[in-house]
Amino acid sequence: MQGLSWIDGGIIGLYLFLVMAAGIWVRKYVGKVEDFLVAGREMDVYLGIASLAATEFGIVTCMYAAQNGYDKGFSGAVPGLLFFAAMFVVGRTGFCIKPLRDAGVITIPELFERKFGSRIRRAAGVVIVLGGLLNMGVFLRTGGEFLITVSGLNPDYLQSMMTALLVGVALYTILGGMLSVLVTDFLQFVVMSLGLLVTTVLLLYRIGWETLVAAVEIEHGAGGFNPFLHQEMGWSYVIFNLLLNTAAVLTWQTMIARVLSAKNSAIGRKIYTRTSFFFVARFLIPGIWGIAALAVLTPDQIGSNTLLAMPTMLGMMIPAGLMGLLIAAMLAADMSTDASYMLTWGSIIYNDIVAPFRKKNWNEKKGLFWNRTIIALIGLFLLVYGLWYRIEGDLWTYLGITGTIYLSSISVLLIACCYWEKANNWGAGAAIAVGALVPVLTLVLQKIGPWTLWFQRYDTSCGIAAFVLVALAMVAGSLLKAKVQTLRE
Repeated sequence: MQGLSWIDGGIIGLYLFLVMAAGIWVRKYVGKVEDFLVAGREMDVYLGIASLAATEFGIVTCMYAAQNGYDKGFSGAVPGLLFFAAMFVVGRTGFCIKPLRDAGVITIPELFERKFGSRIRRAAGVVIVLGGLLNMGVFLRTGGEFLITVSGLNPDYLQSMMTALLVGVALYTILGGMLSVLVTDFLQFVVMSLGLLVTTVLLLYRIGWETLVAAVEIEHGAGGFNPFLHQEMGWSYVIFNLLLNTAAVLTWQTMIARVLSAKNSAIGRKIYTRTSFFFVARFLIPGIWGIAALAVLTPDQIGSNTLLAMPTMLGMMIPAGLMGLLIAAMLAADMSTDASYMLTWGSIIYNDIVAPFRKKNWNEKKGLFWNRTIIALIGLFLLVYGLWYRIEGDLWTYLGITGTIYLSSISVLLIACCYWEKANNWGAGAAIAVGALVPVLTLVLQKIGPWTLWFQRYDTSCGIAAFVLVALAMVAGSLLKAKVQTLRE
């Protein structure tokens, strides 16, 4: 591990200064809550593409995709292929996202109130925030472990370094909201893309494609190329990821925020179709880095935590100067993700959990104050939770299970809201309860000794069960209410 040179430090420092300056500068254009949350609904196609791509690629993305590459070979890129397919189809057809954007809402639960009532709106808001914050809660530690490992810094600096980064991101997000996020996303997209491409070309030049393929074949056999043959994947893994990624395309709030910020539904659909190809690279490029670690590192150099294999390898392979560009790119990715996630979960709390309890509408000044306060509190939660929670199993599956807390129910509710006339609040309430219960039980039982190994082995099956049970709960609850009403009449 060679550590950082003064050139690397200069590149990183200059980048951080430019991003902070740009993020704070746009605060003067925020005069209304709508400006803060959805950028006045003025997003065009190209800014939407850059913003969505930057938001959905953070250090945590790079880490779990690289871990997938190390542990599963080229089969580890399957979630990216499924994500691309789901996003492209939804963008082309406008399935759910067209009626959602045409409704003119700020969040998905706001749409639910029109069909299911205010209680369902609040309940949906609660599970979205619960799943979103538990999902995001591991970002801080994971990002810090990457930066510490790849740069060779003292691990004792992890907490202070990530605290400083989170404070900086929270500052410009609190001041500028979605406008700051969009401006900084564009800068971060440029730096991130450059760093990813240069690093990948260097690794392929120094290691060679044939060496990567041979390493996968030796370590994983046919399963490294075919997910159905891999002992840690199989049909349940692929089906769960298909359900998970389709639900994310439809309802993941940081993605939907781009659709809702677009000028109209047609632009929102174009943002989806044109960004969909990025999601293949989102898994494939870090996956190649993980396979490179598999090819050049020995088990003794990695230890038991394969999550750190990729940053360990980069710390050995990347020269001075380029290391600064790489870390700047990863910081770009992480800052963009953190800012957007804090803003979108905050918008749900403000718009769908707090707002229904207000007796009268707040003025713009008071609304902005509370939005900014909520984001600050989210930052405090991330700081505490993110530095003590330890993941059981691989990172991608943890993120999938926590995301399922709301993806399973909210995706079913959105489809029913848009296309099933008989859907009602009984079905919606049952779906939300079941959708939250199964993933939360999975996370809890993973921490209980006798159940730990079982739930680690069958966690994707539990994820599939959540989606199936939620759909059944929606149908059963809705039909039950209709039957009760018929009997009363």
